Amino acid sequence: MPLLLSACLGLIPMLLFAVYVNWLDRYEKEPKWLLVSTFLWGAVIASTLAFVINTLTGLGMYLLTASEAFADLSTSVFIAPLVEESLKGMALLGLFFAFHSEFDSLLDGAVYGGMIGLGFGATENFYYIYAHGYQEEGWAGLWGVAFIRIVLIGWQHAFYTAFSGIGLARARLSRSSFLRLFFALGGFTLAVLTHALHNALASLAGWWTVLLDWAGWAGMLVLILLFIQQEQRLLKKHLQEEVERGTLSASQYFTAISSLAQAQASWNALANKNLRQTRRFYQLCAELAHKKEQLERVGEEQGNSRIIAALREELKRLSEQVSTAER
Repeated sequence: MPLLLSACLGLIPMLLFAVYVNWLDRYEKEPKWLLVSTFLWGAVIASTLAFVINTLTGLGMYLLTASEAFADLSTSVFIAPLVEESLKGMALLGLFFAFHSEFDSLLDGAVYGGMIGLGFGATENFYYIYAHGYQEEGWAGLWGVAFIRIVLIGWQHAFYTAFSGIGLARARLSRSSFLRLFFALGGFTLAVLTHALHNALASLAGWWTVLLDWAGWAGMLVLILLFIQQEQRLLKKHLQEEVERGTLSASQYFTAISSLAQAQASWNALANKNLRQTRRFYQLCAELAHKKEQLERVGEEQGNSRIIAALREELKRLSEQVSTAER
C-alpha cells in the first residue's frame, strides 16, 4: 500500500501539471504522442540512467575522499545537474533533429522541455516519497516528503529543462550557425546552472530555497505568457493576408487570433457536430502563420513555400465545415 500510494503521489500530480502545460499552449497544440513520448523519456529513460550515474559517481567520490558529506554535496551540486540536464536534453535534441518542424516557437520549446522535466520529476518524486519518506519515518514521513516534492518543489525539473527547450527553439529560428549553437548551448547552460543553484541552496540554506524556487517559477510563467502574446501577434501579422487572399473569412480570422474566441467556437462546434473539423482548422491557421514566419526568417529550409501552399489548400477545403465565434 505505501509503495502504490507513493507511486500515485509521484505520478498523478505531475500528469496534472502536464495537462496544465499543454493548456498553456493556446494556439498551436503539439502532437499528443510527442508530448507523451517526451514525458515517458523523462520518467523512464532519463530518470533511470541519472539514478545509476549519480549513484556510481557519488560512490566514486566517497571512495576517493572518504567523506560522505563531501561526496553528497559534490554529487548534488556539480554532478547531478549536468548529468540530469544532459539526459533530459537528449530527448530535446532528438526532437529537434527528427521533428524539426515541431519547434515552431519559443513556447513549443518550453512545452517540450517542461514535459520531459515533469516526467523526470514523477519518477524522482516516487523514489523520494517512498525511500526518504515512508521507509525512514513511516506515514508521517511519506506525507511530509510528498508535500515538499509536490507542493513546494513540484515544478523544479520542468523549470530547468524548459530553458534547454527554449534555447533550441530560438536556435531553430536563426539563420546563423554560430547563433544556433550559441542559443542551444545557452539554454542548456541555464538549465544546468539553475539546477545547480537550487541543489546548492537546498544543501546550504534549507527552506529558504523554496522562496527562490517560487520566484523562478513565477518568472517562467511570466515568460510563457509573453510567449503566448508573441504567438498572438504572429497570428495577427500573418493571417490578415489570408483574409485578403480569400483563405479565411473575417470571422474565421477573428476566431483564429483569439484563444477565447476559439473556445467559444469549440462550444458552437459541439452543437453543430463539427468539433474535429473546427479544431483542425484553427490548428492549421496557427501552423500557417508559423510557417510564414519561418519562411520570412530562415528562408525555404525544408520547403516552407510548399508547406504553406498545402496548408492554404487544406484550409480552403475545411472552410465551409467549421464553426466560428460570434463577434
